[in-house]
Amino acid sequence: MKNAKRAKLEAAGWTIGSVKEFLDLSDADAALIDMKLALSRSLRDRRNKQGLSQVQLAERLRSSQSRVAKMEAGDPSVSMDLLVSSLLLLGASSSDLANTIRGEGRSKKGRAA
Repeated sequence: MKNAKRAKLEAAGWTIGSVKEFLDLSDADAALIDMKLALSRSLRDRRNKQGLSQVQLAERLRSSQSRVAKMEAGDPSVSMDLLVSSLLLLGASSSDLANTIRGEGRSKKGRAA
């Protein structure tokens, strides 16, 4: 959030905080969510780099397009096992997965590069 917007909201009486604070998440829960979202972004980015549609990836996974969409959105119904196995199917190495989880290769906005 830009400083000017933050200042404007605070001046209007709003309190600015993190999702972790708002939901009262433990450090472990917040880290787990961050990892899952990083894996989801990585799946979408890898699929796009390979020029695959969600339908094409779903066919490779023997799943549905809607399931792939949920995977890429970090839906709570998607397991980390499914995300990892899907990334491996797309050619990710264990080093790629470790870098994704560590957050390496991200731009300043926190998006996968």
